[in-house]
Amino acid sequence: MSLDKKLHYFFYPENVAVIGASRSISSVGRVVLENFAGHFKGKVFPINPNTEEIMGIKTHKKVSDVREKIDLAVICVPSKFVVSVFKDSLKKKIPAVIIVSAGFNEIGNHELADELKTLINKNKEICRVIGPNCLGVLNTENSVDSLFLPAYKLGRPKNGNISFISQSGALGSTVLDWASMKKYGVSKFISYGNAFDVNELDLIEYLVHDEKTKVICAYIEGLADGRKFFEKIKSLSKKKPVILLKGGTSEKGGKAVLSHTASLAGNNEAFNALFKQTKLIKAENLMELFDFARVFSRLQKPTGNRIQIITDGGGYGILMVDSIEKYGLTMAKPRKETVQKLKKIMPPYVIIDNPIDLTGDATNERYLDTVKACLNDNNIDLLAIIILYQVPKIDSSIIEVIAGLNDLHKKPLVVLSVGGEYSELHQRELEKEGVVNFSYPFEAVKSLKAFTEYYK
Repeated sequence: MSLDKKLHYFFYPENVAVIGASRSISSVGRVVLENFAGHFKGKVFPINPNTEEIMGIKTHKKVSDVREKIDLAVICVPSKFVVSVFKDSLKKKIPAVIIVSAGFNEIGNHELADELKTLINKNKEICRVIGPNCLGVLNTENSVDSLFLPAYKLGRPKNGNISFISQSGALGSTVLDWASMKKYGVSKFISYGNAFDVNELDLIEYLVHDEKTKVICAYIEGLADGRKFFEKIKSLSKKKPVILLKGGTSEKGGKAVLSHTASLAGNNEAFNALFKQTKLIKAENLMELFDFARVFSRLQKPTGNRIQIITDGGGYGILMVDSIEKYGLTMAKPRKETVQKLKKIMPPYVIIDNPIDLTGDATNERYLDTVKACLNDNNIDLLAIIILYQVPKIDSSIIEVIAGLNDLHKKPLVVLSVGGEYSELHQRELEKEGVVNFSYPFEAVKSLKAFTEYYK
């Protein structure tokens, strides 16, 4: 399957038509128009046969009436009108069309669905289609935004290197909200719905070749073509990390998939085989999808799976050791030179081993010296730095210390902390500085396990 250049227009159009743009403030067409009119730098053409202007922008009765070239059309009309307006977009030879409208085979409207599918399949040389029954596309780089969820209700994340594919618009929107709240950068987001044309494999292949995307996350309920997906994903998942969360893994969940996007959930044994035989990264739940995305997007490639723990709380360090043992990673053994160097500058009661326990009177300087020494130790591949901010001698400048060490990019490191508002405030500040934070050892270790396994 060669990469279809028409897919590029979903993300980088110069001109956009919103078919079904409306004066009604709460309508889907109005929200989509506001998205483009507010930030998109290209031209926007509202299409509505019943009014001459919307938001001060001249309307056209049909998209084929627009004289200028159009790269992308977003269809927001009731399902019964979709076929006719899509035919009009074909006359205009628009290369990319997003059909936001629902009301097809997911509600049993198979006749209309078949008519639209047939029309789409006959015209793939002219046009590619995302949808129907979807949110469509968000590209944070250039404010291409067909999401009909208002910005004051759903935050748009800043530009970054994570791209998300979601068969479900609702689940996809929670991912965007999470990224926005946590200040994580997103490159591209695609909700592809019923996938009458463009499917998960098309999108993954596009994003694998997209220079702005470092890691791909996908929520998938069913596959358009399981055999083809398996054949292609073997090579694609080697080129770039692809984290996959599968929906419909239970019997009842699989039945729910049918009424959601009208796709078959697929055999779970086949999906498990898919994970074993490819480099696809399996997320068991939404929280793991978030955690894995954070680690893959921010940490540099590891050299191995030997983890050094640095802590100011012995019990928390022990829990971290338990998690490392449970999930099959390796406890690092610091070099003798590292141990001797640290023993010279630390109080005699500080334990220099693995974990390194800086104790409850730890200072910012103690962390600085210890982390620096471990970053220069070839016996250590990854650092898990536990900071219990409640201890008396640690102050807020620890943020600058850890962020500065992280910026050296010598080894992948994560920070663990737990507590109330004071701890959470420091977590957020570290995240802003590009440091990956966790609250619980098992979350951190499972993420590092997926991370090191991928690059092994």
